[in-house]
Amino acid sequence: MIFRTTTTSRTRPALRRVRTTTALRPLHHRLDPAAVEEIPFRASDGVRLGLTRVDSGETDRPAVLLLHGHTASADMFLLPETRNLVDVLLDDGYEPWLLDWRGSCRLPYNETGQKYTYDDVALYDIPEAVAHIRGRIGDRPLFVVAHCIGSLTLSLSMTAGLVPGLAGVVSQGVFLTPKLAGRTSLRMSVAGELLKTRIDHIPVDFRNVGLWSKYTPLFALASRKASCPDPTCQILHNSAWGTGASLFVHEHLSRTTHNRLAELLGPAPLWILPHLRRIELARSVVRWHDTDHRYRALPPNALDAAARIDTPVLLLAGSENGLWLDSQKLCHEVLAHRQPQLDVEYTQIPGYGHLDTFLGRGAALDVFGHILEFLGERR
Repeated sequence: MIFRTTTTSRTRPALRRVRTTTALRPLHHRLDPAAVEEIPFRASDGVRLGLTRVDSGETDRPAVLLLHGHTASADMFLLPETRNLVDVLLDDGYEPWLLDWRGSCRLPYNETGQKYTYDDVALYDIPEAVAHIRGRIGDRPLFVVAHCIGSLTLSLSMTAGLVPGLAGVVSQGVFLTPKLAGRTSLRMSVAGELLKTRIDHIPVDFRNVGLWSKYTPLFALASRKASCPDPTCQILHNSAWGTGASLFVHEHLSRTTHNRLAELLGPAPLWILPHLRRIELARSVVRWHDTDHRYRALPPNALDAAARIDTPVLLLAGSENGLWLDSQKLCHEVLAHRQPQLDVEYTQIPGYGHLDTFLGRGAALDVFGHILEFLGERR
């Protein structure tokens, strides 16, 4: 199928230029602006991040930290066009906190700026955000709901003992045992080698690159056998940044969410692939830095250090996850065998893929109830 741009300029976000500053792009939500507290926040290695608190007006609520996936942002939990996870948490008596870690598309680091690995997220971003939140909430319970790479890096933080005493963790998509389809793994390796000297990231918004650009062949490849004419949807749903995987079940997205995909998901940096490839080959979350003493707090292999997990964990996954396949089921089986003392549950969401577990128009009915039940039993 030849890709073509669609004429939906009235509903699609304005053309986004590559940013060269660390200013956070504004969040897109329907909350009372007075209830949304944007907190100036830098990791101790100097990288500017984003931390947001949603004020419910009550000071005794358990807190829930939400962690997005790589190239997504806190916006994925705040969709104004549907009943989102923040809405559900507020209504059920929780205080939501949202971290835009350095892989957020609200920040420029995937396209410009200092390169990083997932070690940096596990060592700096997540533990320091947790420490800041605990400084604000005192002895109130703190839960975490984490998606995709946000969950994967959280597992490294947890097995390093850097975020002890959490009240509970909901991990969506992948946790300690990443598993990709063979085709996806192969494309990741081949593409990483072939393209690393030509480009440093794969964009998702065709309007930003134009027809005669070095990225055009990637969009053309993603358009093959695609059922949707939108180039952004093709490179995400039909190709997952060129890996051949699928990020969501198409019919689960509302038209508005579909038209916002270029805002909700940003460019994927190719220089992260070596770390991701090492993780996938090990079928475990492994540390990238072996000689740099700054990262010695992280275990070489998180699965081998899983006994340090000191909080209940709910492993959540859609039955149609086209990216991480049955990674969560595998994780549950491995932990049940190797660490039977851990409190780990596994729940599969029938008919759901990966991102639609949060972005889907029916997620509040089909998915969020499992999260609330898990949190409610431990608050």
